[in-house]
Amino acid sequence: MTDVRHFVLAAGGTGGHIIPAFALATELKRRGHHVALVTDDRGAAIPGTFAEGEKHILPSGRFSGGPVGWLRAIKAIWVGRGMAGRLYESFEPSAVIGFGGYPALPALLAALKADIPCAIHEQNAVLGRVNRLLAGRVDAIATGYKQVGRLNAKHRDKTYLVGNPVREQVSALRSQPFPSLTEDGIFRVLVTGGSQGATVLADVVPDGLALLPLSFRRRMQVTQQCREEDMDRVEVRYAELGIPADLATYMPDLPERLGWAHIVIARAGASTIAELTVAGRPAILVPLPIATDDHQTANAREMATSGGARVIRQTDFTPAELAKQMQKLGLEPQALMNAAGRARAAGYPEATRDLADLVERLGNDAAGEVARVATGIPARAATQGMG
Repeated sequence: MTDVRHFVLAAGGTGGHIIPAFALATELKRRGHHVALVTDDRGAAIPGTFAEGEKHILPSGRFSGGPVGWLRAIKAIWVGRGMAGRLYESFEPSAVIGFGGYPALPALLAALKADIPCAIHEQNAVLGRVNRLLAGRVDAIATGYKQVGRLNAKHRDKTYLVGNPVREQVSALRSQPFPSLTEDGIFRVLVTGGSQGATVLADVVPDGLALLPLSFRRRMQVTQQCREEDMDRVEVRYAELGIPADLATYMPDLPERLGWAHIVIARAGASTIAELTVAGRPAILVPLPIATDDHQTANAREMATSGGARVIRQTDFTPAELAKQMQKLGLEPQALMNAAGRARAAGYPEATRDLADLVERLGNDAAGEVARVATGIPARAATQGMG
């Protein structure tokens, strides 16, 4: 019979934090456990995730805006820590797992104060600010990449490579074949800029596709996520090119669209990379240049090294460069199939299971004993080194 326990998942307010937390929550609930989410207003409202279940909104604050902003942040974190402490008195979690972002900080600080076992999961290839702050104090660190920048080597013994959990609908794509593609068949392109969209993709992608050979362009179907302010002009441009295009500001059925895409043009957020590699879809990646510590460039490195993606820095992302990379990947069906296979080989399809195993063991062990968890997780989930 399942030993039913309670777990608190604390996550920042972006899809990059909430999606892996939601995947873990789904798996823990499937195993019979109770789960509560701690986040902010943004995280609680992300569609397709924690629509049901126990959610708690805590004040957190960000360390910005000079001395006044710092004081406000400290006050908000202090209040949030107190609220989290009161939650733990009634919910009695076996462990608290943080997924980064400032909203996770009060919940983890309260857990550490109460001697509740804690773990953090780092989605990106560079350890984020909140996770860096807490890395020395938590019992376990789970990572999404083999090489993680700004992760201190002295934490190696409690660091485990699990990958990034993805939604079940994306995991299901791994068992499906790559969409058939003949030399005269429809070629489907998916363009996504992450949860906020990306104007640079609206600026460059239509004009880049316009430079492709007419015979190739006539076969294309495009699905593109756009910001609201970019929709009209992108729609007009695709109409001028005669390329069928389905545009949306948000795609609740993104896993389905990913399933029939032959190539994806996207930012390099951790969740995007995880979904591409689990599903096995080749990509042209344009890392967000203002991402903290340039972590999106680091995220893209492993997939690019495998041969599953081409990376174009935003400063080099021109219509001509996009057209060149599209032709290298897309004009030859076998080359595209090979890239898809290499993308798939870079994936971590058991990330949700491995993270849930780690969390369950953390909930069983006394604080400080979590190093034993390595014996219960497949070899690939053990740490492979720090950056």
